[in-house]
Amino acid sequence: MAKKSKRQNRRRTNEAGEAPAQDPLVTNRPSGFNPDYHFVIKDIRRVGILAGSFIGILIILAILLH
Repeated sequence: MAKKSKRQNRRRTNEAGEAPAQDPLVTNRPSGFNPDYHFVIKDIRRVGILAGSFIGILIILAILLH
């Protein structure tokens, strides 16, 4: 409970009686932030194809060996 009261006291006002400035941990990012992940999509697609082919091979082997 002590932590809550400390946080509330800090957020209310500073020594000069002014409202506190914005939280320094919050950063303003540009609203147009749009990274390019085309290489990640290629890798995920490749992993999916490999996993599907391995599962298919296992199913075929299970049928043949049964």
